[in-house]
Amino acid sequence: MSTDDTTNATTSSDRRDAVREKAQQVRVRQSRAKWARRSAIGVTLVAAVAAVAVVVTWTVSTTAGRPQLTPANLSHEGGFPVTSITGSTGTLDASLATPSPTPADATATPAPDATPTATAAAVEIDVYVDYLSPGAREWQVANSDQLSSWLSQGAATLSYHPVSMLTAKSNGTKYSLRAAGAAACVATHSPDLFFPFNQELLMRQPAIDSDGFSDEELADIAQATGVTEPKRIRACIEDGSFISWVKESTESAVSGIPDTNGLALTGTPMIVVNGEAYVGELTDPAEFSQFVLTSSSGAFYRAQATPTPTATPVPTASPTP
Repeated sequence: MSTDDTTNATTSSDRRDAVREKAQQVRVRQSRAKWARRSAIGVTLVAAVAAVAVVVTWTVSTTAGRPQLTPANLSHEGGFPVTSITGSTGTLDASLATPSPTPADATATPAPDATPTATAAAVEIDVYVDYLSPGAREWQVANSDQLSSWLSQGAATLSYHPVSMLTAKSNGTKYSLRAAGAAACVATHSPDLFFPFNQELLMRQPAIDSDGFSDEELADIAQATGVTEPKRIRACIEDGSFISWVKESTESAVSGIPDTNGLALTGTPMIVVNGEAYVGELTDPAEFSQFVLTSSSGAFYRAQATPTPTATPVPTASPTP
């Protein structure tokens, strides 16, 4: 082989080596760039996950640290017992009020007394009320006077259970839920004025599918009824202090009402008398009165069903003649 051929072969080999070396360098640079990108993405993901973890941890800890407020002055059934009707400012709507029956309206064989008496155990009346329910308003209007009379005579006990069945019926303002929470605020901080506030909410009931009253307006209504500690009650209402409690109480009643024979809340109003649901006409106070009287009589006769045994006289020995 000639020298020129050897030189050409060497030159070609050198060129191939140089090309391979440059290609290797390019691959190394690309590999480093790809590793750097992956590392950057990994760092970003780690940072994002860490940020989410911090937010979740903060949220959980904040929720866990926030007290779950429960109203005061609850009965053992979870309602607010009416201890006083003094100061009631609710005005009955004449178009809805139903007059109390007169003797002329009575049936041919009237009951001796259409009012439960305190001679037996007082009749227990529990009212599950949604402040956006037209039926709840109608029942309250029709029966307010006789409820007041029974309470003053000690013939009945009365408890209200504010619930939120119609929360979705107020253009997204959740009026039903907020009004029930406001009632819980008044029952907690001014229990003697709960009845008039409850009455006002029903007498001034907004229309379904309207916005309803704002929290500020609910606090104004409470203040207008003469509640004690108006500033504390306003803060309670505007902060939504008992909103969670209302939700839980409503869900609990839907699952089952305690001390009843399998009753559950399916709509409002639901009036439970001595553990039995009233299913009569909401606007007829005479019908409701008869239902209460029947329940009262039943309770009385059940109490008398097991008479106290009397002592049997022990014979004495005859004297010996």
